[in-house]
Amino acid sequence: MQYNFDEIIDRSTSHSVKLNKLKTVFGRDDLIPLWVADMDFLSPPAITEALIERTRHGIFGYTVPYDGYFLSIINWLKDRHSYEVYRNEITFVPGVVKGFAFAIDAFTKKNDKIIIQPPVYHPFRIVPEALERRVVNNPLLLENGKYSIDFEGLKGIIAENDCKMLILCNPHNPVGRVWNEDELIQLAEICYDNNILVVSDEIHSDLTLPGFRHRPFATVSEKAKENSITLMAPSKTFNIAGIVSSFAVIHNPEIRKQYLNYLAPRELDQATIYALAATEAAYNYGEEWLDQALAYIQKNIDFVENYLKEYIPQI
Repeated sequence: MQYNFDEIIDRSTSHSVKLNKLKTVFGRDDLIPLWVADMDFLSPPAITEALIERTRHGIFGYTVPYDGYFLSIINWLKDRHSYEVYRNEITFVPGVVKGFAFAIDAFTKKNDKIIIQPPVYHPFRIVPEALERRVVNNPLLLENGKYSIDFEGLKGIIAENDCKMLILCNPHNPVGRVWNEDELIQLAEICYDNNILVVSDEIHSDLTLPGFRHRPFATVSEKAKENSITLMAPSKTFNIAGIVSSFAVIHNPEIRKQYLNYLAPRELDQATIYALAATEAAYNYGEEWLDQALAYIQKNIDFVENYLKEYIPQI
């Protein structure tokens, strides 16, 4: 099936954050809203159909995650990222930012130090600070237009600070780096050897452009697998952020138990009806849509690059 990504959808009456909050945030509402990471493409029809079908049932009582939900995640991660996970290693979380906020609460205490790698998505700083943790910056290096991890700087930070956690952005938002295997292995070694838990935000993993390969942090080494919490979601991938359909993958049983012991009493691991239905439909039937979307996005990037080279070469 060929999807129409040229179709322009009017979102002005849909209470979209990136449109409806423009004036509040920027003082005017005539701007191109590039400040929130959601797309203006229609989500895959399979997701819409699954939500309609579930709605037709007419009863919206408490619902437990079911086999089809877990299998859709397991199969997607295996087929798309060569990442093998098991049902008991997956838990629903109500958002990736909330997921690492819960990890901060579960594994650190007030005034503990948490490493982030700026320039990075602003909640990486805001959330730990709001939870009264101390943020330690390990800024990325910028050389010849390409960002990289400052490993020597990281080692220096760890030598001088008793850090408890590193929040990794993989792939990195906003610099766009898809970290390679060697980089992730080195990071895993440093953190494991210094007892620093890695919380890996991989929400953009499925939006890796053609020619690049996302490597889930937990797949690069045994140390990475045993010392990490991976946070993922179909939300950015399929433009369903408003449904809130994130999940955590935790291989180490002790880390998983501690995380679940934080979530369960607060009922933070309970998925909504629509999150379950949307996730299952997205991962079971959304691959063709995603491949076409990525090809379309790549053409947009090519257009911008060629336009700038021709008309604004000084940039």
